[in-house]
Amino acid sequence: MRILITGKRGQVGHELTKSLSCLGDIIATDSQTLDLSKTEELAEKVEILAPDLIVNAAAYTAVDKAETEQELAYKVNALAPQILAEVAKNRDIPLIHYSTDYVFNGSGDKAWTEDAETQPLNVYGRTKLAGELAISNASDKYLIFRTSWVYGARGANFLNTMKRLAIDKVQLSIVHDQVGTPTWARHIADVTAQVISQSHQQTDFWQSHSGVYHLSGAGRASWFDFAQQIFNLMAAQGHSVPKLHPITTRDYPTPANRPANSLLDNTKLKQHFDLALPDWQTTLEWVMSGKE
Repeated sequence: MRILITGKRGQVGHELTKSLSCLGDIIATDSQTLDLSKTEELAEKVEILAPDLIVNAAAYTAVDKAETEQELAYKVNALAPQILAEVAKNRDIPLIHYSTDYVFNGSGDKAWTEDAETQPLNVYGRTKLAGELAISNASDKYLIFRTSWVYGARGANFLNTMKRLAIDKVQLSIVHDQVGTPTWARHIADVTAQVISQSHQQTDFWQSHSGVYHLSGAGRASWFDFAQQIFNLMAAQGHSVPKLHPITTRDYPTPANRPANSLLDNTKLKQHFDLALPDWQTTLEWVMSGKE
């Protein structure tokens, strides 16, 4: 099986190239080899690669910049997934795609289920939702995994930002009134690999399982909680860490509005695939131990 992975230099894409390597021949691409913003040539390039499965980990993820780069964000997050879905449909192959908690407005305090009303607060969320809808309309063999607060040992993410700031900051102010669940990129890739393996064992898999699934770590945290746990683990390793101060979203204005509640309900993932991620604190400790 030839597996096309887009966005190989991203957090999830990087992990996918390793997690899926035992399932087939990997065709891992980045923006240099397969630029999703060049939508006019995307279908032809994918057809030439002749994949048996498309795993789209590429995305425009600069949430604040998307407010002013709306056309580019739309091309990468909405139009490109539509084209990939159309190619997948024409080739009669599956498409796996990743979306975000930002499709929700963040109201309330309950974890969002897959069938909850979507109401994005920013351009990034609207383009990701448009991508979801385009895929569901164009393809009948697809999985969309919505995830949240993705981090890893490499790349631009909250964990690495905190570790970098700890070097020269004595104090830091971190938002405490936005909640979600930190999710390790490796776990996202591993779940994807296990689901693909299951698809090989069921003849009607795509007919019965195509749809949207939430995929995030277990537990609940604010950005302040996440930062505090990072610094607790760093301090235990003998590092000097800043003193943290909780602030509100209003105290830290950004160009794009963020949802206050990004908790995702992972029940459907467990019911359909018998898969669930561990508690975010346990995972973070493992990642920061250097054993990963």
